[in-house]
Amino acid sequence: MADIPSYKQRKVITIGVVSELTGLSERQIRYYEERKLIFPERAPKGNRKYSFADVEQLIDIANKREEGVQTYEIRQDMLRAERKKEKRMRRDLLRGEINARFGIQKE
Repeated sequence: MADIPSYKQRKVITIGVVSELTGLSERQIRYYEERKLIFPERAPKGNRKYSFADVEQLIDIANKREEGVQTYEIRQDMLRAERKKEKRMRRDLLRGEINARFGIQKE
């Protein structure tokens, strides 16, 4: 069975609606995509599609920019968080494999 993304992860919102929801201009949203801070999907005709999670991310980015944080710093923070999450997932996977190998049950 294929993983069905939650409503927050489904990319269904157009850039115009995202602009209205976030208060950002379409140009700002495209700029954040260029800086690899947001990753919309493309519809068959090339239109960008965003998720509610993307909207939340854009609001977070806008708030950080208002505080004077540069886009480079925001991207570095995102990469650090991603690496930390991957490390945690590898650790949990390894722990699960060890527990299964030695028959350790979680209580």
